[in-house]
Amino acid sequence: MSIVPSTSPTSGSAPAGGPPSDEAPKPAAAPAPTPSRWAPLRPLVLRLHFYAGVFVAPFLLVAAVTGFLYAGAFQAEKIVYRDEMTVAAVGDSKLPISEQVAAARKAHPEGTVSAVRPSPEDDATTRVMLSGVKGVDPNHTLAVFVDPYTAKVRGALEQYGSTGALPLRTWIDEFHRDLHLGENGRLYSEFAASWLWVIAGGGLVLWFSRRRARRKLRGTSGRRRTLGLHGGVGAWAAAGFIFLSATGLTWSTYAGANIDELRTSLGQSTPSVSASAGGDHSGHGASASAGDAEHGVGLDKVLSAARAEGLGDPVEIVPPADETSTYVVRQVQRSWPEKQDSVAVDPTTGEVTDTLRFADYPLLAKLTRWGIDLHTGVLFGLVNQIALMLLALSLILLIVWGYRMWWQRGRGSSFGRPIPRGAWQQVPPQFLVPGVVVVAVLGYFVPLLGIPLAGFIVADVILGEIAHRREKKPAAV
Repeated sequence: MSIVPSTSPTSGSAPAGGPPSDEAPKPAAAPAPTPSRWAPLRPLVLRLHFYAGVFVAPFLLVAAVTGFLYAGAFQAEKIVYRDEMTVAAVGDSKLPISEQVAAARKAHPEGTVSAVRPSPEDDATTRVMLSGVKGVDPNHTLAVFVDPYTAKVRGALEQYGSTGALPLRTWIDEFHRDLHLGENGRLYSEFAASWLWVIAGGGLVLWFSRRRARRKLRGTSGRRRTLGLHGGVGAWAAAGFIFLSATGLTWSTYAGANIDELRTSLGQSTPSVSASAGGDHSGHGASASAGDAEHGVGLDKVLSAARAEGLGDPVEIVPPADETSTYVVRQVQRSWPEKQDSVAVDPTTGEVTDTLRFADYPLLAKLTRWGIDLHTGVLFGLVNQIALMLLALSLILLIVWGYRMWWQRGRGSSFGRPIPRGAWQQVPPQFLVPGVVVVAVLGYFVPLLGIPLAGFIVADVILGEIAHRREKKPAAV
């Protein structure tokens, strides 16, 4: 509705039939901007953003703090484990990989060799991974570090995962992923990832809807200043949060399983080289070994065969799982440009029986690989890790500012009143009905988004009905 000053005989207009007033008429105020057709959605988005922020923020805060630590763990790992990861002096030539493995086995005869990573750089040690070692977590391996020039063992540490995480980074990684609570603890991180994109997207809508309505913040203190900081930083960081949310869900327990099933149905699952005679890419490869890893032609000829196929460092050699399996040699560089080619080598002949190039991966498999590596900070190295630390710091500040705004909206020593109910009633049916369908589909594929949202709606309806009945209840005489 336009705001125009009313006219009357006492406000500058001449009475009927009288002389004109000496006072000049006041100019009409500029009409208010025409509301956008999306304006009815704003109260609903505001309420969703508010409640999701209040209830999910503690989980996001833990994820942000542990994620910040994890991003810095890569550089800390190089400092803490420098003696094990690097050689004392670079020699003229490296010894055969078989001699290096033999030295590791002499120092640590327990367990079996599950994989070998030859020294990828001049000053780097070779890693010999042993599985089934007493006192080592069954999900981990014991990495024995061998000087490739002298075959001297420089130490041994527990290692987790294909990224070669050592104890410091492993501890932080598991804290970030499941709070060291096992599979049940993973629900926290999946819950945070399921809601992060909702909160970030809702914040973007609210921020740009304010700009569209030309309701710019004025003033440099109090709640307006906090809102300006919260909205400005959130708008810049939102794309990063949405990316972290999407990539985090790809290896979560429930949403990740649904994503894998969808990729498989589309023929976009990640392939692996066949570790059995006959080739043809399959969904399984050799992942275990027996003894000292010297099967048939031995490690040296296997590595030479892989080199002949163009597999440059860094590589990992996985010994045959049994008498019917082959060696598998795969590249393990996840920094850009990625090296993810792999070959299978027959232990009896030393011939390559299967080859898989990363270039031949399906599109979604490539995107998943890049997304996970970017999320974990390895794709672009130090720059990637600094960017993740900045995103984590931004999320921490946004959570603090969000709670501060809630406090500043209150009076005295209490938080402000929650956003009132009934926002959905303002949404036109042409937006509401499709929106409900989309939310239902998303809730099915992302259970830790759908189930909490359904629970909140049920609780909100019940509380609203209780409040409505109390208002209708007549006062006692």
